[in-house]
Amino acid sequence: MKKHVVKKHHAGRDCFVCGVKNPFGLHTDFYELDDGTLAARVTPGVYHQSYPGRVHGGISTALLDETIGRAINVSEPDTWAVTVEINTRFKKPVPYDAELTVVGRILENNRRLFTGEGEIILADGTVAVTATAKYMKLKISDIADFDSDGEDWQCYHYDNDPDEIELPE
Repeated sequence: MKKHVVKKHHAGRDCFVCGVKNPFGLHTDFYELDDGTLAARVTPGVYHQSYPGRVHGGISTALLDETIGRAINVSEPDTWAVTVEINTRFKKPVPYDAELTVVGRILENNRRLFTGEGEIILADGTVAVTATAKYMKLKISDIADFDSDGEDWQCYHYDNDPDEIELPE
């Protein structure tokens, strides 16, 4: 089912998952969808592998952690958080050099904590990895020495940004 992109989310400069200037990073783009979920588009490379032909499980977990954790920004755009726990289930190998879609959504949310779930979806629509995770809300000043209004955190628009993202039913 195609979901419309409502807006693109910010990216960091040096973050491993989203950092646009990190030469070893994943360069993931995040999009808020019209159904309230957050979707990420990413194409891991050979340098993100474990066994030949497969993305390392830690990379898959990092992608899910970042996507689920950012999903809170759909309803709370100024909320920052850190991971308390994550439980990842690996169902199928995740290939590199192939575009992946990662989806995150919030299940529970209160003043201090939120819980979410997500999945990595292969190009053929198969769900390869799932996760549930819990996060603690914190002020950005308690997490990092970081200017969230500066050039370290901004929205980067590209000609190939999608208007719609296909998700399995």
